[in-house]
Amino acid sequence: MAQVATGPELTPRQSSRNLPSLVANNDRPELSEEVVKALETYKKKDSPKVVVRFKGVGNAPIMKQNVYKIIATNRFQAVIQFLRKELGWQKGEPLFLYINSTFSPAPDDTVLNLYKSFSTEGYLIVNYSTTPAWG
Repeated sequence: MAQVATGPELTPRQSSRNLPSLVANNDRPELSEEVVKALETYKKKDSPKVVVRFKGVGNAPIMKQNVYKIIATNRFQAVIQFLRKELGWQKGEPLFLYINSTFSPAPDDTVLNLYKSFSTEGYLIVNYSTTPAWG
């Protein structure tokens, strides 16, 4: 015998899309107030920044502006990408970066960690070159 459908049936996949919202939940109004307060605090909070000074080495082009403030929680990979953009270099072109003319940091090191460990006179000095210079 054929069954007659009385209404639309939801498959488990469709019903999981209709999750209740925490903010619209009237059962726990204190939760929504906490969420709103946390978001307001987050919006007000400025990210700490680190002053980075770039110095060209060898045949690398000199930058007109060589001092920048960079968000401290960024990975060093963000510094590499930023410098490539400022110099107008493509991804395949060689770029070697060093901290204090000494070593090349790992791309996943944080800028704040490098600053705390290797800052000089309030700057994180990043040397850049088109050929290997040190290390």
